[in-house]
Amino acid sequence: MDGVWFQSIEQKYGMDEAMVHDARAWERFTVIEARRIKQFLNLPERAGLEGLARALSLRFYANINQDEILIQGNTLLYRTLECRVQNARKRKNMALHPCKPVGQIEYAGFARTIDERITCQCVSCYPESCDDTCACSWLFTLNVEK
Repeated sequence: MDGVWFQSIEQKYGMDEAMVHDARAWERFTVIEARRIKQFLNLPERAGLEGLARALSLRFYANINQDEILIQGNTLLYRTLECRVQNARKRKNMALHPCKPVGQIEYAGFARTIDERITCQCVSCYPESCDDTCACSWLFTLNVEK
């Protein structure tokens, strides 16, 4: 459903307008999704990186994309190895979706809802991809001082 409404707006009003609405939708949806998963998993208020890893594995996109999670110290690296959205756009000869701006909203909001001490930084995501071994990657840091 996510891609269907996006492409409808994109076709009628262009990518920039579609991105505005995509950002607004993800600002709300990512928090709703994180709260529901957190409740389902019975995670504590400060679930840490282990809780985030468990929650990320139950996200909507985790079920349709191939991903990996690597935890080292106070960081968690989340990598989408195969992205169904970008692969579909390639098959349809469409321009790639500029995921980074919305991804920053989506992943930071999700992590913050799981544990307010966790921050998120984009490592690689279109249109600023620098890692050709994955579609995108995001680094989550647990700030233990908070």
